[in-house]
Amino acid sequence: MRVRDLRKDYGQGPVFDGLGFALDAGETLSVIGPSGCGKSTLLTLLAGLDNPDGGEARVGEDVPARPARAAEAESGSGPARVAYILQDYGLFPWKTVEDNVGLPLQLGGATRAARRERTAAVLAEMGLTGLGDRYPAQLSGGQRQRVAIARALITDPEVLLMDEPFSSLDALTRARLQNTVLELWRRRRPTCVLVTHNVEEAVFLGRHIMVLNGRPARKALWLTNPCFGDPDARSREAYFDLTRRVYAALTPPDGPNPASELLDSPEGGPACAR
Repeated sequence: MRVRDLRKDYGQGPVFDGLGFALDAGETLSVIGPSGCGKSTLLTLLAGLDNPDGGEARVGEDVPARPARAAEAESGSGPARVAYILQDYGLFPWKTVEDNVGLPLQLGGATRAARRERTAAVLAEMGLTGLGDRYPAQLSGGQRQRVAIARALITDPEVLLMDEPFSSLDALTRARLQNTVLELWRRRRPTCVLVTHNVEEAVFLGRHIMVLNGRPARKALWLTNPCFGDPDARSREAYFDLTRRVYAALTPPDGPNPASELLDSPEGGPACAR
């Protein structure tokens, strides 16, 4: 994934004016910043749902990226590029869990039998076996988010974009789903970009962490996370060091700084002791 000299303006001043970064295949990036700094706009550009006014947002060989194609994932005839997990789940209330999850395959022309087989496998992977006949209103918030993740995974995407997927969940459910996403990444190794307002979540789920600030948004901080992939990272000193550094980067220069003592610390912080 490569973003180079990215520019976007909706007519009220530029959102981006020269943003750039690169991410290797199979890596994860957490993007964090204040409201209105362009985090969700970045995802829509990466997903190919909107076009930049200048520069490029490249995923693999595609400029712009293209959404995952269910027919390709079903037949194996080509790569399934991008899946997008929305903040509000994006589930159809009149469809069952099975039909919501299998919708990308249906749109791609997969047979009913093929859809049921693939859907059953993904529901099992997400711990949702036995819930296929229920409707979204009959599920908890955590279960609905698992359904949204299952629908994203059904096309075996190479790139997974997540826009604050756990923001409406309680702390314990959020932590469990963070662990679930980390385990899914270990098994499938997609390239992941997570947008979040939660600093601890950004540090737990990002091998790389990018802090955006200002308008137009600038890359205020880029960190590589030595604790990424460790399910016990939340108890490591390096994890707390990184969270303090991210908080420091998010704090306005004239505001109270909960991590000011770390502004002069080495880039990246200490290694993650295990």
